[in-house]
Amino acid sequence: MCGIVGYIGDEQATPILIEGLKKLEYRGYDSAGIAVINDGNINIKKAKGRISELEEALKKDNLYGSIGIGHTRWATHGEPSDINSHPHLSQSGIIAVVHNGIIENYLPLKKRLIEEGYTFKSETDTEVVANLLEYYYKGDIVEAVMKVLDRIEGSYALGVLSKDHPDMIVAARKDAPLIVGLGDGENFIASDVPAILRHTRKVYFLDDKEIAIIKKDSVKIIDAFGKDVQKSVFEVKWDVESAEKSGYEHFMLKEIHEQPNAIKDTLRGRIINDGEIVLDKVKITKDEIDKIEKIFIVACGTAYHAGVVGKYAIEKFARIPVEVDIASEFRYREPIINERTLTIVVSQSGETADTIAALKEAKKHNSRVIAITNVVGSSISREADDVIYTWAGPEIAVASTKAYTTQLVALYLIALDLALKKGTIEKEYAKQICDELKKLPERAERILNYKDELQEFASNHFNTKDVFYLGRGLDYAVAMEGSLKLKEISYIHSEAYAAGELKHGTLALIENGTLVIALATQEHLFEKMLSNIREVTTRGGYVLAFAMEGNKQLEGIVEKVIYLPKTMEEVAPIITVIPLQLLAYYMAVEKGCDVDKPRNLAKSVTVE
Repeated sequence: MCGIVGYIGDEQATPILIEGLKKLEYRGYDSAGIAVINDGNINIKKAKGRISELEEALKKDNLYGSIGIGHTRWATHGEPSDINSHPHLSQSGIIAVVHNGIIENYLPLKKRLIEEGYTFKSETDTEVVANLLEYYYKGDIVEAVMKVLDRIEGSYALGVLSKDHPDMIVAARKDAPLIVGLGDGENFIASDVPAILRHTRKVYFLDDKEIAIIKKDSVKIIDAFGKDVQKSVFEVKWDVESAEKSGYEHFMLKEIHEQPNAIKDTLRGRIINDGEIVLDKVKITKDEIDKIEKIFIVACGTAYHAGVVGKYAIEKFARIPVEVDIASEFRYREPIINERTLTIVVSQSGETADTIAALKEAKKHNSRVIAITNVVGSSISREADDVIYTWAGPEIAVASTKAYTTQLVALYLIALDLALKKGTIEKEYAKQICDELKKLPERAERILNYKDELQEFASNHFNTKDVFYLGRGLDYAVAMEGSLKLKEISYIHSEAYAAGELKHGTLALIENGTLVIALATQEHLFEKMLSNIREVTTRGGYVLAFAMEGNKQLEGIVEKVIYLPKTMEEVAPIITVIPLQLLAYYMAVEKGCDVDKPRNLAKSVTVE
């Protein structure tokens, strides 16, 4: 989860490092620090709290030098504090390290180092790496890094400085993202592209167990055995402005408003000839599809909720059994996977540790893997057999919005592609679905006009303590995502329930004034849903309902109805979620929460 940035060149490193860390603060923000080499010494400044705290500290004692590394932290080992902040120095101060990931065997390594006379100041696993580097260092820092990588277990992205080598940064990765930015007379490392985009669009994506030796005029990459690795340069196409707020108060609000274009871009070129699906990086044939007996969709958090919608779509259109699994549970329950299983993994960043582990588990059992991700060159995109990119652009806010809607689009395209090749869907019906998908950007744009109405509702209800989200069928899947959005950014307790389950226990929690969000967009389930809503209102629940235009049956039964643009119920989740995102956003704003950086959370979860 944390963010890493590094610079070597002719400019002062400190402002470049701080600028880069600000672009990575979505990855962690409980502490930050930088290390810069100057006059043969490694100088460090770090501070608990946001990067602004580090900036204040640097005003009093700036660090000068043209080579440095920086880090913004999301705590795993040791509470947020100045001492536990990165970078960490080795015992004698000759080596500095920044680290993203978890060193699983750090305790036995720490015990052995203590026996060798090393002392430790922090509670972190990273300080073990710094001291282990010093232990192995005999004048060649690259050789020391190679020996350390051979000893440590777990996940890591590492940036290393040595006072004896003031002309290089050494970087390495395993199961945690790290890129090398290529400049003119300067080079960079970073956890993600936005950190260095003002300086270069040309990057290398490091693969697992690769080591980069970065100097201002050269970059050399080797594998774990020291052999040279030839990498292809990737050129970033999107611009700096797309990673900025562009006048919006928060990244989350900007990204909610970017959804019409994100949906359009993810659809572009993938629906042709009256309903034919073209997925350029998915090469699955009819014969291969006919052999599939079961599909797993594996993901975490918001992506998992997208997978629940995907299950409905694939089973309805392609008639293949689908199981949706939480990635952190998947590999530990010994799932039944074989060559007749298709696995779909979903991850916005393409670096989610649990999802990568699930992907590897599936491949170990000869399952074909399709990845859905937003990041070209990410670990998941490289390791999967096939990939569908969601062209959402950079998503900075911790609470995912446009990634979710574009993941839904990708899952619908997979469902239709499987169904058309398998022959389980009539071409005319498939064309109807495709036509509806193409209309969704305009409908999403219309829903954004509801923001004033939703803001007013939030201003009247932001002090509520508990909220229940109800839905049936696809609406239940969307209710889960709406509930997650509310709790993760407003800290209001909320739960999503399949509405038919109310009478099996949940009704005990409904009392006078309890706020209930009821989704009623599924026409074939509407009468059932109406009965469930009446069960709530009878017990004093205060209901905000969402229904399709033209359906007036809820008026007079619930306190408020918001009508969505009329859409085929099969694809309704893609637009139904947008007002729930807006509602969560305005509830959080009314409460004064830090919307883009909710407490205890980070954007890219690269640790288990």
